[in-house]
Amino acid sequence: MDTLSYKTKSANAQTVDKKWVLVDAEGQVLGRLATQVASLLRGKHKTNYTPHVDCGDNVIVINADKVRLTGNKMQQKKYIRHTGYPGGQREVVAADMYKNKPDRMVENAVRGMLPKNSLGRSLFRNLRVYAGTEHAHEAQQPEKIER
Repeated sequence: MDTLSYKTKSANAQTVDKKWVLVDAEGQVLGRLATQVASLLRGKHKTNYTPHVDCGDNVIVINADKVRLTGNKMQQKKYIRHTGYPGGQREVVAADMYKNKPDRMVENAVRGMLPKNSLGRSLFRNLRVYAGTEHAHEAQQPEKIER
């Protein structure tokens, strides 16, 4: 048995093949959608997945305004942020964020599922979220993902 033929191939920035994919969020549960999108951004669906390399795809999420929350999360879930000043903690209920910025809800859910380091920040830049059906990336010819 020739052990030299079983070399593990590790991807790097030059060998990665990045595609553009389109995900429709209409009627999907927020958390389940976010796990699928985070997996696509990370590249875990590819055979040459490497944990420390950005080998995922560029993901476009449309219809973020039609995403669902289960149970009483619409009234009970709170999004907390801090202004950076003393006493600057602000919180917004999910119903208000859904009404004003539904794309921000999807972005926050996906960001929470990515690594908390420089790789996670660079992966997050590959995500585009739109509230409606229109997006500005038709030139990239995104492939629609059915999940």
